Amino acid sequence: MARIADLLAAGPCFSFEFFPPKSEEAERVLEQTLVELEPLRPSYVSITYGAGGTTRERTHDLVVQILRTTTMTPMAHLTCAAHTRAELQAVLERYRDAGVQNVLCLGGDPPAGLNLPEGELKYAAELVQLARDVDGFSLAVAAHPEGHPSSPNLTLDRDRTAAKLAQADFAVTQFFFRPGDYFALVESLADRGITKPVVPGIMPVTNLAGISRMAALSGAAVPREVIDRIEPYADDAAAVRRCGVEIATELCLELLAGGAPGLHFYTLNRSTATREIHANLGLGAS
Repeated sequence: MARIADLLAAGPCFSFEFFPPKSEEAERVLEQTLVELEPLRPSYVSITYGAGGTTRERTHDLVVQILRTTTMTPMAHLTCAAHTRAELQAVLERYRDAGVQNVLCLGGDPPAGLNLPEGELKYAAELVQLARDVDGFSLAVAAHPEGHPSSPNLTLDRDRTAAKLAQADFAVTQFFFRPGDYFALVESLADRGITKPVVPGIMPVTNLAGISRMAALSGAAVPREVIDRIEPYADDAAAVRRCGVEIATELCLELLAGGAPGLHFYTLNRSTATREIHANLGLGAS
C-alpha cells in the first residue's frame, strides 16, 4: 500500500472521496461508482467519518474493503469529536493492523440532537500527534480556502491551519469555486513557513440548491458568476450538470496551471461528473 506523502512527492495526485452508504440501495450505487472510477487509477481515495463516530464501523469496513478488494489506495477520515483518547488510539491501531497507512485527521463536530460527550481531544493537531505516536501513517489535515466557518477571522484560521499542517504531511481543502481563494491560502501558509502540499478539493455543481446548502455548511460561497452561468438551465437537470462540469473543468485547469499538487474530487458517491471532468482534463488512466 502506498503512502500518500510519497505519492505527492513523486508528482501530481488525483483522488476521489466517498462516504459510507446508509442503505442497501446506497451500497449498490457506491459499488457501481467504485467499478466505474477504479479504471481511472486514482492516486488514492478517501472515506469520510460521521460526526461523533456515527459511521465508525461502516467507515472502517469500507476502507478495508477498498484496500483488500481493489487496486486503490484508501485514506481513512477520523474526527476527534465525542471520542476519548483511548477510543481514537484504538481506531488508529485497528487501521494500522489492517494495513491502512493513510489517515485524514479532523476536529469534527458532534452531530446535532445526540447527547454525546465533548471528547478528550479538541483539535485536529492533537489527533495528528496521537497518530504519530501510534506510528506508521501518512497524515493529512483539512484546509479551508475561504476560512473555516467557526473561525472568528481569516488570519486566525490561517494561523491554525499552518500550525496543524506543520505536524501533518499534507492538506486537502474544502471545496471552493474561485482559484484565487486557493492560491491565497497557499501563499498565506508559505508566509508562515509552511510549504507542504495543499491539494485542492473540487465539487462540481450538479444541483444548484444542493450545492448551495453544502456550501453554507462548509463556509464556502457559491459565487454570483457561477450562479449566473447555471441559473438559465435551472429547469434542465442534464444541462445544469453539463454546465457544472464545464465550470469545474475550468477551475481544475487554472489550479493545475498554477502549480497545484493535484486534485481531490468530492464525488458524492456518483461517478459521472468526476469521469467527465477527468476526461476533459485529458488525464487518461493517471
